[in-house]
Amino acid sequence: MKAGEKFVLGSIGAILLFSVVRSELHVKQEHERDIPYYSTASREVAEKANEIYRVNGCKECHSLWTMKDMMETVPAPILDGIGSLRTETWLYDYLSSGNPQSMLPSRLKKEYKMPSYASLPESDRRVLSEYLASLKVKDWYLEQTRKAEYEKLTGQEYKK
Repeated sequence: MKAGEKFVLGSIGAILLFSVVRSELHVKQEHERDIPYYSTASREVAEKANEIYRVNGCKECHSLWTMKDMMETVPAPILDGIGSLRTETWLYDYLSSGNPQSMLPSRLKKEYKMPSYASLPESDRRVLSEYLASLKVKDWYLEQTRKAEYEKLTGQEYKK
């Protein structure tokens, strides 16, 4: 093989390698932006909270760990990212309230309004509030999360 041929083949190889690396990095960056939700909860807390969520039928009104699909709606706010909007203390007080609407008024129909979970054992309310507070949303998606919660609860257009 001549020196010129080696240079051409080496150049083509370098260009291909650069393209593959660049493409892989671009795909990873796009993928990271596609999933804005994450949790900081331990596995133990997540498992206990998910069991409480399941047993109490929270899924009937709230979705969790879903990408928003306009064709599939739930009547109450989506819980993904709620920990970026509310503190653990606020969530515990809300779950413990005899009248959650006194803390967060809602335009939802009566059958979809948040029921009181004050009768749940305190340990369950604590685990659930700890878990909900761990459900975060990446900073670049936070404004969209605020907008979605506001519009779902009030029925009004969100203004920054």
